[in-house]
Amino acid sequence: MRIFKSLFLSLIAIALLNSCAQDNDDKLASDLTIKNFIYRGMNAFYLYKPDVPVLADDRFSTVKELEDFHAQFDTPEDFFESLIFDPNRVDRFSVIFSDYIALEQALSGNSLNNGMEFGLVGYANDVNNIFGYVRYVLPNTSAAAQGVVRGQIFTEIDGIQLTRTNFRTLIAQNSYTITLADYNNGDPIANGNTINLTKAQVQEDPILVSKVIDQGNAKVGYLVYNSFLRQFDDQLNSVFANFKSQGITHLVIDLRYNSGGSVNSAITLGSLVTNNPTTDVFSTEQWNPDIQEFLQENNPDQLVNFFKNNTTGGAALNRLSLSKVHIITTGNSASASELLINSLDPYVNVVQVGDDTAGKFQASITLYDSEDFTRQGANPAHRYAMQPLVLKSLNSVGRTDYFDGLQPDIRQNENFGNLGVLGDPSEPLLNLCLNDIAVNGRFNNPFIESRPSREFSGSNKLRPLGDEMWKEEIVLPQQ
Repeated sequence: MRIFKSLFLSLIAIALLNSCAQDNDDKLASDLTIKNFIYRGMNAFYLYKPDVPVLADDRFSTVKELEDFHAQFDTPEDFFESLIFDPNRVDRFSVIFSDYIALEQALSGNSLNNGMEFGLVGYANDVNNIFGYVRYVLPNTSAAAQGVVRGQIFTEIDGIQLTRTNFRTLIAQNSYTITLADYNNGDPIANGNTINLTKAQVQEDPILVSKVIDQGNAKVGYLVYNSFLRQFDDQLNSVFANFKSQGITHLVIDLRYNSGGSVNSAITLGSLVTNNPTTDVFSTEQWNPDIQEFLQENNPDQLVNFFKNNTTGGAALNRLSLSKVHIITTGNSASASELLINSLDPYVNVVQVGDDTAGKFQASITLYDSEDFTRQGANPAHRYAMQPLVLKSLNSVGRTDYFDGLQPDIRQNENFGNLGVLGDPSEPLLNLCLNDIAVNGRFNNPFIESRPSREFSGSNKLRPLGDEMWKEEIVLPQQ
């Protein structure tokens, strides 16, 4: 069923097809063709379309008028960026790729990576210099082979001090040497040790640590989960099978470095924690007014995500039926991590431990340059694809728009000079969870000082789709 009836949008579709026909002869798409695709997709699906006047259906009366307008932009990327609403606060996440193969790799968790996952932090007494700290190390990578470990501090790359202006260029190299340093209360001092690192294509397993911790009469399941990747849902289900077989009584999910991923995987993890019936709403979706109206009239179920009993492949979920869960968060916990917390909150006691989350409640989809925006039939003359924000998520009681993040119940920043070992009961944030479990929720950490973090970036944010949340295998309304 067609939902857009303006003559202009029909003309855009015709122009697209004509451009494709011409480009097949040339084997190279023009910027005009790509910009028309960008406009067509953003006009149809962009969540903030009502806030971008140039995306109004009646903004251009002819295709030529549109093309004359976007000719002022030097590149497709520049045109795309011009259509983003309030990129400093509201939409920091919509992206465009010149090669959709790279986009698809990012969606699968495959990246060019040396295996050192890190954060970047400003010096305590220097406004320009920054240092890196190692969050964790991926197995079977250069960093693992070179003996990089969690908690190490580095201040230089190839002998050059890291600063707020040069870090992107230095870290983007495929091979580099880091200079290690001693923490020195936030003003690190180089100690003379160096490590050489080389990047390769790496498929990250998001399940970094899973174990059961015996604490008196309690058995605490602990999971470090670093990305919501649907192809690992079966492995996630296996972790919960182990938790279930060991009879855990409490659960700690560590999302401190999890900056997003698949909506479907968030629903899977939420369903594993609880035993809500599949008629209970996990989350709902709000698209732009055109799409929202069409879906409400023609496919209202697509606007609602329910708890579930099975994986996408049909295997029964090993659901725990818990009424309480501890979730560790930092400012790096974003998107699907926040969706999980927000969606569980109306049903179970979610005890959030750590720091405020990032504040991202919107999700994106992949749009290809085809008549229906799917991969099949994509224009062979170019590989541009977009990942724009198209919906925002709400929990079952309507909570959304948490621009400033979700606030913890027990607040404590990570101490970059004493990170501890992930999974060790003495690790500071896990220890807070275990103490709260031990006193049955009566712990209120009155003596813990928590100061604003100087961390401002990290390896996750420097990767494509580093803090995105996306929908997969959805049925798109047709133009």
